[in-house]
Amino acid sequence: MIQTPANKYMATSIQTATPAQLLIMLVDGAIRFCRAGIKGIQDGRFEDANTQLVKAQNIISEFVITLDRTSPLADNLLQLYEYFNHLLIQANIKKTTEPAEEVLQYLIELKETWIQAARLAAASQTEVSHG
Repeated sequence: MIQTPANKYMATSIQTATPAQLLIMLVDGAIRFCRAGIKGIQDGRFEDANTQLVKAQNIISEFVITLDRTSPLADNLLQLYEYFNHLLIQANIKKTTEPAEEVLQYLIELKETWIQAARLAAASQTEVSHG
């Protein structure tokens, strides 16, 4: 693969990211793929829509695989992720945008929550190291 400056930047960003930053990068990808899948359905480009929705499902499946099962939130997050994948499959099978739009809204909300959590974690780390 040819290493463009953008590819090198992305590789470096991923290699130096914290787990919280990686999670946010992944949810950004899921949001982007979800939007592209919705657009594909709207435009009647069902093969493109399928490709994009499957990419979003793959990211959500990665969330399931990497979920810390010891966390008190694990069961609720697992149910939420399974629901997301169910909706994306429905959007893909029925060629309708509503289920994917619902997932998109949840992903946007989750991203905001994770950004806030990452900020709080970083602030508490700073306090511990400087305290």
